[in-house]
Amino acid sequence: MNHGANDKIRAYYDTLYQAWGPQHWWPARTRFEVIVGAYLTQNTSWKNVEIALRRLRANGRLSLAAIRTLPLKQLEAMIRPAGYFRQKAARLKTFVAFVDRNYGGSLPRMFAEPTQKLRRELLSLNGVGPETADSILLYAGQHPVFVVDAYARRIVERHAIASANAKYEELRQGFEQALSGGTRTLDELRNENLKPATVFRPVSHRPSPMSLAPRSPLAQVYNDMHGLIVAVGKHYCLKSKPRCEQCPLRPFLP
Repeated sequence: MNHGANDKIRAYYDTLYQAWGPQHWWPARTRFEVIVGAYLTQNTSWKNVEIALRRLRANGRLSLAAIRTLPLKQLEAMIRPAGYFRQKAARLKTFVAFVDRNYGGSLPRMFAEPTQKLRRELLSLNGVGPETADSILLYAGQHPVFVVDAYARRIVERHAIASANAKYEELRQGFEQALSGGTRTLDELRNENLKPATVFRPVSHRPSPMSLAPRSPLAQVYNDMHGLIVAVGKHYCLKSKPRCEQCPLRPFLP
């Protein structure tokens, strides 16, 4: 990331949070549901993931114990709407076996591990890249790790904060450094009587048990920032034909 990136990213957070507030990520009832969603959302839309999650839930299969005993072919059939269902079913089985082998089948025990140790272990699993590992750490484990997705990369590239060939770790560490340097709460921002940058307010997820789970202030900032970036990417910073004129981050464009 270039010089001045910290100030810019903190300003983006302040602007978006003041305009839109919490986005209530990750929408899920349990830790394991977050993990399954993190696997299923690879190379597909969240709408397709929701269909697969509903099928698992309706059949009482949205738990570590249920996935452990569910025959592979049945798991493939249930998650078929999420695409790449054979790969994803095998990877979910691999994850369950990992938790069983290393943590006695206990997610609380797993998430009690130090962040960097657990991150290395997750990255060693088949089908778990940095974005999936960090999503599991932040949203299921409440570990203070920032998730860099395609939307975040697109925004920092277009705003000349980072180059197009910047590595994932460079971007993750850049966001973490910037957001750990001090951000203001929504009440503090409101007290400044700032005008929202746009009259359009993206619909956030409804609060869920996991979006409201206890977490450190820093993990909450990472959580909120990622959700806000997703909203920008979905509604303004589109892959083609971006809507810069209406975007609340327009004043920051170079």
